[in-house]
Amino acid sequence: MFTSRLTASSFRLVRCRIFSLPSPPLTSFLSSSLLCGFPALASSMDNTGFHKPSSSSSAFAHSNRSGGRGRGRGWDNNERSGARGGAAASSGKDKIDALGRLLTRILRHMASELNLSMRNDGYVKVQDLLKLNLKTFANVPLRSHTIDDVKEAVRKDNKQRFGLLEENGELLIRANQGHTVKIVETESLLKPILSADEVLVCVHGTYKKNLESILEHGLKRMKRLHVHFSCGLPTDGEVISGMRRDVNVLIFLDVRRALEDGMKLYISDNRVILTVGFDGAVPVKYFEKVESWPDRKPLPL
Repeated sequence: MFTSRLTASSFRLVRCRIFSLPSPPLTSFLSSSLLCGFPALASSMDNTGFHKPSSSSSAFAHSNRSGGRGRGRGWDNNERSGARGGAAASSGKDKIDALGRLLTRILRHMASELNLSMRNDGYVKVQDLLKLNLKTFANVPLRSHTIDDVKEAVRKDNKQRFGLLEENGELLIRANQGHTVKIVETESLLKPILSADEVLVCVHGTYKKNLESILEHGLKRMKRLHVHFSCGLPTDGEVISGMRRDVNVLIFLDVRRALEDGMKLYISDNRVILTVGFDGAVPVKYFEKVESWPDRKPLPL
């Protein structure tokens, strides 16, 4: 190959040699900082720079904590994060764990959009769940799971998020708490707390970054049906749900005063204390005390 150079009187031919270099994949021209700005683009490309084909079935990615159960929508501020895939998804344990995570998401938040028949106490038929065209976080079709798999997911759930009920020869399942779906009625789902003597500890775990807003507006239920409290501290062995382990602020509820003023309190089957508060919030005047965690130093109200 050659190029030409123009002079005052003529053309001069100049020889040059072109070296052939291997072509890098398209993604190498995109810096990591650029791709971070477009996560959907980065995740949909393989190492050739072309978009990977998507599955015909729906699959749900479990994002890291957003303050929600989570979580996208921020649904569940008590749910653990961590999508399963690759080699991890091949083990039976992770397959069942991933099934439980998807069931939690469906039963708490998705019954309406999936046209799933749910009773006002939160129960749905297990057979109806297993007909849904969804994939778990281990990329396993929900339809490939069995009733025994569902029972195993319930048995292995260390926070006891589920309740099972056998009725007229059919197995039903529900999430014990954490709902955002409006189908569920509080009185049908939960047991009322009628006396402060029933509750030794009622504490909400949160983070210092949220405290200023909470002290101004109270504890809000946000998209959930209830504000959640735990019946003990994060290190208490009997406390299995109701609070994340990494919280750094504890807000204690004055249960006696709240009940006397007409606030309705409930407890779930897995011993999470719940309330709608007043107009969806628990006012600051019902805070008994606020402490930092784990050093338990008093924080000003």
